[in-house]
Amino acid sequence: MARSPSIASPVTRPALDASSEAPWKIGVRGARANLVPGLALQVLATAIGVAYYFHEPTHHALDALSAFRLRTGFLYSIVATAFFGGALPCLYLWLQPATRGRYRFNQAVGLTLLWAYKGFEVDLWYRFLAATVGPEATVAHVLTKTFLDQFVYCPIWAVPAVTWVYQYIESGFDRRSWWADVTAPRWYARRALPNLISNMGVWVPTVCVVYSLPSSLQIPLFNLVLCFYTLLLAHIAATQAPRKQATSAPTTPTVAVG
Repeated sequence: MARSPSIASPVTRPALDASSEAPWKIGVRGARANLVPGLALQVLATAIGVAYYFHEPTHHALDALSAFRLRTGFLYSIVATAFFGGALPCLYLWLQPATRGRYRFNQAVGLTLLWAYKGFEVDLWYRFLAATVGPEATVAHVLTKTFLDQFVYCPIWAVPAVTWVYQYIESGFDRRSWWADVTAPRWYARRALPNLISNMGVWVPTVCVVYSLPSSLQIPLFNLVLCFYTLLLAHIAATQAPRKQATSAPTTPTVAVG
């Protein structure tokens, strides 16, 4: 996921301020800042996974959700991910006086469209892994999918792509300043690498849980976790805004890309 960016993994909010600090140090600092919400995310994902296999009512409820997701296909992935990853956290921030000005309407639309696309992409990624690695939730399959997600897909595409788009949206769609930074030396090290490092600490354990479920439930679980995570980060942004003059923002879920 691009985790946040990741496909089963969502991506962390890109670091947009220039810094001479080593990228790995920025990433570690981001991982520490996300420690509490990250642990909460992992507990939630684990609880859902365990409940699916050992709690009959939860199993039936998730099976019904799985059937609905199978009937609606990519439409479910696009709409649900757009809502949980983009529209809902922006709406939450708008409802809080301290963060009401964090995103303009066109930026919120941009984020929602980004997550709509990521929903399609993550779904496609899960289907690809099910077809190539296998649909069964064996230990070998879960570990292989997690490795491909977090250590191949995320660093090569998911994290840099989401960072790239988030940077453009955060700039207020200022093409000149955005392009100047993107084409400046060491863009990957300055922008994408810190996000990759901070996201791995949050999403590697979570992605293992996602891949331990049947293929038809992976997108629904991703969206449930994404909803919780983005709202938690939006709440943190809102509570910190009075001290930071409303400059905080929710982490972009790697897409939960992996």
